[in-house]
Amino acid sequence: MFIATLIAAGALDAGQISEALDRLNEAGCATVGSGWIEAGRAADLMFGQSPDAARTALEGAFDQVDVVVQSMMTRPKSLLIADMDSTMITVECIDELADYAGIKPQIAAVTEAAMRGELDFAEALDARVALLAGLDEGAIDRCLAERVTTMPGAIPLVRTMRARGGTAILVSGGFTRFADPVGKAIGFDRVIANRLGIADGKLDGTVARPIVDSATKEITLLAAIDSLSIPPEATMAVGDGANDLAMIRRAGLGYAYHAKPVVAAAAAVRIDHNDLTALLYAQGIPSSEWSMG
Repeated sequence: MFIATLIAAGALDAGQISEALDRLNEAGCATVGSGWIEAGRAADLMFGQSPDAARTALEGAFDQVDVVVQSMMTRPKSLLIADMDSTMITVECIDELADYAGIKPQIAAVTEAAMRGELDFAEALDARVALLAGLDEGAIDRCLAERVTTMPGAIPLVRTMRARGGTAILVSGGFTRFADPVGKAIGFDRVIANRLGIADGKLDGTVARPIVDSATKEITLLAAIDSLSIPPEATMAVGDGANDLAMIRRAGLGYAYHAKPVVAAAAAVRIDHNDLTALLYAQGIPSSEWSMG
């Protein structure tokens, strides 16, 4: 049995659910019923076959509605692996840090190309960090305080997962000076990120090795599956850039969150309209059961 979950950034009504059931039946999915997760916001449509056809039939069919198609048997997740920049927070930290050096446009263009998969991640990171050489270390704390904002839905997502016995790991191609406090504030179990080189109170233009990259994210997912002794189907990964693709593909359910086209095209799920609480609705968890503590 399969579930197609409709999650509305605005409002969801009975007429849309009826139309969605019709679309599924026309696609040969053999619907068996529907039900609200949360009235007006998220609903489940149950069907018996052809999940790929279901996704094709429903994605983009309704304005401001995201669609998650999955097996009913593997719906609950016990491990979350998440990207940080533009996923758990609203900015790319290296771009904002570059603003304090007066070179944001130059660095942001490289960041965008790397996240689209057009540049080698490690080479692009080295090149950008080299341009920051000489920047006062104090700019990091200023940037953290003035520019870094938690993504809507990040706190309830992570804290609800953990309250239900799950594990949440933040794996960032960014920097520990941002990722450590962000991870602590949101509630992650573990944080993995790159270390900026600093000497005499200034950035020295280097990143410590080994670099946290796409392979690191995938390895972290696989190692957590092994250490927690959980099936791969019980995992989910979320990110927005090309360096998230490997973990998104290997997770039980991979989410492209407001993602670059290459990621959106490859992921099992696209979240284009909602915030991160969509990942809770996708597990059948209504807001009355979310944890904020």
